[in-house]
Formats: sequence, structure tokens, C-alpha cells
Amino acid sequence: MTVRAGALLGTTARAAGTAFTGAWRRVGEGLWPVLQQTGAATLSWWIARHVVDHHQPIFAPITTLVALNAARGERGSNAVRFVLGVIAGVLVAQLAINVLGHGYVTLAAATLVSMLIALAVGGERVTLAQAAVSAILAIAVGGPQNGPARATDALLGGGVALVFSQVLFPSEPIALLRRAETAALKGLADALRLTARALANERGGFNDWTWGHVRDAYTELAALSDIRYRTGTAAHRSPPWWGQGKLIVRESAHAAWLDLLGNSCLTLTRTSRSLALDDRQVLTPFVSELAGTLERLAAAPGDRDVRQREAERAIALAGRVPSPGVAGHAEFAVACTTVRMVARDLLLFTGIGEDTADRVVREGKGCVRVSAPPVMRRTPFRAWWRHGR
Repeated sequence: MTVRAGALLGTTARAAGTAFTGAWRRVGEGLWPVLQQTGAATLSWWIARHVVDHHQPIFAPITTLVALNAARGERGSNAVRFVLGVIAGVLVAQLAINVLGHGYVTLAAATLVSMLIALAVGGERVTLAQAAVSAILAIAVGGPQNGPARATDALLGGGVALVFSQVLFPSEPIALLRRAETAALKGLADALRLTARALANERGGFNDWTWGHVRDAYTELAALSDIRYRTGTAAHRSPPWWGQGKLIVRESAHAAWLDLLGNSCLTLTRTSRSLALDDRQVLTPFVSELAGTLERLAAAPGDRDVRQREAERAIALAGRVPSPGVAGHAEFAVACTTVRMVARDLLLFTGIGEDTADRVVREGKGCVRVSAPPVMRRTPFRAWWRHGR
């Protein structure tokens, strides 16, 4: 075997290993939701078949399965939207069959009217699609006597989906926030790490790769904003989380500071581009240290001790950054101010108040105490699953 062939074989083996690892990770992450969907769909079929006594209750398990096929925190809303679409499609199809009989005109009319009704009641894409699909299926595979049964199946399937998603296995708001915070902090850490490398490069190093990581970080921040909305919804709609809404709202407010932190990191990357070589060498250790702080926070965003240590490091770093009066060039003074801005926003994320954060960053010293992040109680089924794994 030639050296080139051996290298190619090694590259192929590494790529295959990476692909297998990724596939295994995706299966592990998605196994529990898939098991929930399977169990819920089976239960819907059993209830519709043996309790309600429907001969072919196809809409019950389909409604349950698709309603639960949504991101955590959205399954309840998705179930309601899906059921609305199914019922609209089934009822319109039933009316179209009674008036027009079977045929192409009936199919077209039922599809059009059901989609218009879905638009009128909210216009969500899942509602629109399911209204049309349900109308088509109702006309294509059934007779006029099956309309009420299909509507009942849709309600039953949606009810099972709501019980599974809101009562038995609700999404954990704080856990959702922590995962989103980890992704956002890691993205910002990667962006600052690349910025530090670019600053250390005597020829500069700000290229498309650096800006690509900044854009990726903003994508994660956008996802975090979406998660914050979903956790607020879960706190109000899921019975297991009633009474803990204040804790969820507080943590969501702390997570919102990551948006400001992202803007500060982007500003730091932009202002660093125009620095002279000597100024870049002075700034590089500070940027690198900030990247390390974000990496450690990303590893355990909900750990009180980690937050405390990183808050103290950020304060100490702010005290070492040259003050604007001695920073020299205007561009370097702006960059140093931006480093302090990043440190301040980092403190706000850890739960320190604005006035305290402003004071300790300005003075470069001071004692702060980070409050312990809340730990949410788990539902019995979720706790059992985690323990079993």
C-alpha cells in the first residue's frame, strides 16, 4: 500500500468514525422523544379502537404522532394547531361530499376551503397543511358516514398528545434554557478565541472564517431567544410547572443578557481589526482570557460555583485592562473599553445587578456574591428515565 493510499484510507476511516459518532449521538438524544411518540400513538389507537369503538381510527394515532413531532416547549401548541387543521379539513370534506358527491371538483373545493378556514383562524403552516391533508384523505379513503368519527379521532389524538406533552412528560424550562445558554456561550467563546488568534498574528488574521464563527454565535443567540419564549409558555401552560413561574422568568431574564454579551463580543472583534501591532499584542491576552471564561461558563452555565469564579475573574480582568486615559491611541482606548463592556455583560448574565456590575468593572475590584441558580423539581416519569439511563 502506498503512502498516499494509506493516508486516504486513514482519512476515510476518520470520516466514517465521525459520522458514526454523530449518528449515535443523534439517536441517543432523540430516543426518549421517539419512545414518547410511539407510546402515545399506540395509546391513541387503542382508545379509539377499543374504547370509542371506531373500526379504522387512523386519524387518532396520526394526530398524536405529528402533534408530538415538534421541538420541546412547542409540542402543546403544535398539538392544538394540528387538531384545528385536522378538524377543519375533515368537516369541510364531509360537507363537500354531502353537497357535491365524490370527484375532482369535490377534492379541489374541500382543499381550498379548508386551507382558507385555516388561514382565517391563525394561518400557522402546520394548521394550513393539516387542514388540506385531512380534507384530501377524508375524500379519498372514506364515505360520508365517517366524518364525525374522524373528527372525534382527531380530538382524541390531540388530547392524548396534550396529556403526554403537558402533564406526563412536559419539557423542563430550565433545562431548555441551560442547553441554549451552553450553545450560545460556546459560540461566543469560539468567536473570541479566533479573534485572539487573529490579534496574535502579525499579519492580521481576520478572515471569513472568523466572521463565520461570529455569525454562528448570533444564530445560537437567536435560538436562545426562541427558547426563552418557549420556557415562558411552558411555565404558564404545563401544570407541573405552575407555581414556579417566577423562577423561570428570573432565569429567562438573566439569559437575555447574553444578547448584550453577543453584541459586546462582536464590537470587540470589529474594533480589534484596526489596531496597530503593539496594541494587538497588549490586547490579545485579555481577549483570550475572556474566551476561556466563556468556555468554562458554557460547560456549566447553571453551576453557582462556576458563575462565582468566572465573575471574580471578569472583575480582576477589568482591573488589569489599561484605562482610557493611558491607553494611547483612540482605537486602542475603544478596544479596552469594549473589553470592559464584555466583562460587564458577563457579570450581568451571572445574576449580578447592573449597578454593582458597573461599579466593580469601573473600579476593577470588589466583592460580589452570585446567587444560586434555581433547580427545578422533576416530574416522576422524567426522573425515572434519567435515573434509568
